Amino acid sequence: MEKLESNFSSYNHTITMVERKSFVTSGVKKIENFDDSQFLIETVMGFLLVKGENLELVKLDTLQGTITIKGLINSLTYLDDGDKKEKESSIFYRLFK
Repeated sequence: MEKLESNFSSYNHTITMVERKSFVTSGVKKIENFDDSQFLIETVMGFLLVKGENLELVKLDTLQGTITIKGLINSLTYLDDGDKKEKESSIFYRLFK
């Protein structure tokens, strides 16, 4: 298991977005939670919150650490640890976890 985690730390973190309709990112460790309006993704650079409309997971490659999402993307926000703890304590997070 330690070997797997050391591989994640060697990934580059990149983001590619095409016309706010398709989003690809690398350096993904795991998806914390998601629904059709937001994804909370743990990356090698911290937690990334993707918000939008009609979001759909198209592809998840756990070996490469990449994820592809389609839908209308409204915002990308990196959260520090304090923001994640505040998010986890919200009622909506607990309902959709």
